[in-house]
Amino acid sequence: MKRDFAMQFHYVIQALFVLVGLLAVLASIFNWDWFFTAQNSQFIVKNVGRRQARMFYAALGLLMMATGVFFFLSVQGLV
Repeated sequence: MKRDFAMQFHYVIQALFVLVGLLAVLASIFNWDWFFTAQNSQFIVKNVGRRQARMFYAALGLLMMATGVFFFLSVQGLV
């Protein structure tokens, strides 16, 4: 029973990585104002500019999605 909960928890964390990464990539592609004017992203936008911030968040999103997929494959024993 405890192992089932642990596996489900792994899947939830992996899904969160993929979803948050997808959100960052989509925000970068579509240049969403609500994303880049949010207080959390203002540090990057103010220091490097909006264009470079979009590239940064796209790379960060891709990295997060790749991490989620890697951990999914590693839990499955495929990596």
